Amino acid sequence: MNTGLPSRNRKLLIRLGLFSALMFGFGYALVPLYKVFCSATGLNEINLTAAPVNTQVDAGRLVDVEFDSNVHDMPWQFRPLQSHMKVHPGEVSQAEFEVVNTRNAPMTGQAIPSYGPLEAAEYFKKISCFCFSKQTMAAGERRRMPVVFVVDPALPRDIGTITLSYTFFEVEGNQRAEAQPVPTGS
Repeated sequence: MNTGLPSRNRKLLIRLGLFSALMFGFGYALVPLYKVFCSATGLNEINLTAAPVNTQVDAGRLVDVEFDSNVHDMPWQFRPLQSHMKVHPGEVSQAEFEVVNTRNAPMTGQAIPSYGPLEAAEYFKKISCFCFSKQTMAAGERRRMPVVFVVDPALPRDIGTITLSYTFFEVEGNQRAEAQPVPTGS
């Protein structure tokens, strides 16, 4: 019989346990060691006290954006919730419009934007807009609709005011076509 086997197993178990504890300790020590290494070498250095600055914003300039709304042959009430706002070119801004379907039936419309002066359209960038898709409104429904935009910092300095005007038009999809009799061949 081999009586040295349990003793060798016990020594191996102690060595494996010690090795596991050392590896756990090494893994635990890696976080502070990594921070020391990064601060010594300048790698992965983050300055948490300085707020990020958007260099695209022209903070030394304000542009007045005016809002206008119209409907074309539709029983909807449509208005901007603010008549104008002052924005810095390059700054992301949001305006809201409100629309009410005063008809006793669902109706679909789409808003078409226009700009004044005309050359301002090139510098007025809509990020998100209700005008991108048709709006189907239930009878009597009231809805607030945002437009998120940026005035391009390249806007010529002689343009100090931009007017954004939306006109809602009725679009297809409001009523189903009446059934037409199918011609029969004789």
